[in-house]
Amino acid sequence: MATVTGDDGDGDGDDGNALERSARRAMERPWTVYRAAFTFGVVAFVLITLFPFYWLLVLALTPLTNVNNIDFEAFGLPLPVPVPQGFNPAAFVEVFRLVPFHRFMFNSIFIGLVTTAIVLVIASLAGYAFGRLEFRGRRVLMVLFLAISYFPPVTFAIPIFRYFTGGVHLFTIPGVTAVYSPNWFNTPGALITPFSALFMPLAIFILTTFYSQIPDGLEDAARIEGTTRIGALFRVIVPLSAPGVATAGVLTFISIYNEFFFSFLLTDGQAQSWAPIVWGILNYQGQYQQYYNLMAAASLIGVIPVAVLVVLAQEKIVSGLTSGGLKE
Repeated sequence: MATVTGDDGDGDGDDGNALERSARRAMERPWTVYRAAFTFGVVAFVLITLFPFYWLLVLALTPLTNVNNIDFEAFGLPLPVPVPQGFNPAAFVEVFRLVPFHRFMFNSIFIGLVTTAIVLVIASLAGYAFGRLEFRGRRVLMVLFLAISYFPPVTFAIPIFRYFTGGVHLFTIPGVTAVYSPNWFNTPGALITPFSALFMPLAIFILTTFYSQIPDGLEDAARIEGTTRIGALFRVIVPLSAPGVATAGVLTFISIYNEFFFSFLLTDGQAQSWAPIVWGILNYQGQYQQYYNLMAAASLIGVIPVAVLVVLAQEKIVSGLTSGGLKE
């Protein structure tokens, strides 16, 4: 007796059987489907994330005379892969000769580290109060802090510029003189102060969440040994909340390192005036000549400090989770 396979001669039956077998295998072994989907997602994410860096590398290695030969308008769908039009690794050295780019990098790193330290210290005190103390209006005050972080920076542009350029009258000493706000234009203080205020709410929220999860018994044990609340905060709670502290610190530093709006507002763009790294990259764009290859090389060099910080922070987060679990 013949068996009917459902094949009408055009091959649809084989395709149907193959699809049925694939569906049956997926239902019997769903973890293989999850693994394939996860692998596909990771590969796609990596390619999409790294492609801009590859494009910058192509521009950096291409001599300036050949940069104009790259047809950027041709990058549609399907997206072609650009290749360097020549090979000029000297661009990574030229960036420091044409512009004092190392000073711009130092300015951004210094301002970022100082601001991050200030934010973490103050946010730790505020996070301890919000996360471990009960007082009236705590939730309302936290919402007000978070609301500040949702305002666009441009809303603070005029008052901050007037204040840090000595244009705000504070008070008058009778018979002596009038006191105005400090003139900190082209100084680190003009950048560190507003950065600390703007990025403080997010750090407070992150640290409040982590500090509230520490068992009260650990702090009580430290208090019994004679440690004050401040001592218990920095000796017990902060070490046990290393993942939160590292997360708040990394997010704050990266945000400040990439910030340009207030840096453009409160500096004149010169390296000696504490202009940040973005100003340094823009200095390769002149009135009659744009050094796109040097801008790309400077962008790649500028990513290095952030990449190193992220790698170190990942290690600290893992060690903080491990040590915290052992101490509990």
